[in-house]
Amino acid sequence: MPGPICVLLVDDHAILRQGLRSLLESEPDMVVVGEAGSGEEAIALATALRPDVVLMDIALPGMDGIAATRGLRAAVPEAKVLILTMHAEEEYLMPVVEAGGSGYVHKRSTHVDLSTAIRTVFRGEVFLYPNAISMLARRLVDKVEAGEERKIYETLSEREREVLGLVAKGYTSAEIGETLFLSPKTVDSYRDRIAAKIGIRRRSDLVRYALRHGLIRPDVQ
Repeated sequence: MPGPICVLLVDDHAILRQGLRSLLESEPDMVVVGEAGSGEEAIALATALRPDVVLMDIALPGMDGIAATRGLRAAVPEAKVLILTMHAEEEYLMPVVEAGGSGYVHKRSTHVDLSTAIRTVFRGEVFLYPNAISMLARRLVDKVEAGEERKIYETLSEREREVLGLVAKGYTSAEIGETLFLSPKTVDSYRDRIAAKIGIRRRSDLVRYALRHGLIRPDVQ
């Protein structure tokens, strides 16, 4: 039987952290392994504790949640970061995604939304509200129309392009790992970074993206 989802809480308000801890530890499949009050402390604790999911407040003193997410993902790439925010999606959605965040939840969200979001990102998926998904799609279309997609593609490393091509062909993380001699968790980390860079996660969209950039042949579906 798999162990519980290990969660690190990051918020500069101790009372809020206490409330979040009580909520999450009432879930049978979750355990809070640590708490941090700043971005710097979050990176240090995540490096030491290796949590599965980091629940990160976006408004932190000093290093904000976006910068902390970027630093944490660099230090602990297997950790999934879920942003906790009260801010408008329009202002923070793209920075969250570009920093390597796996989604966000509103501070006003229900307990059910929060636990669902944590389980979603733990599985390697992205948790976004429907209006945010539409917004990401519009941003991607705008980038394509502005001729920026090629620039984004060129930010992918050679290994990320290999992984992207295999994902588009329908390979699982385990199969990609066997092909490229990587662990499945490392493959999942590559997949997260690719999705964050290009703003695409659905396989049907990845196939079209890979075809446009010559990573797979037109007869591969």
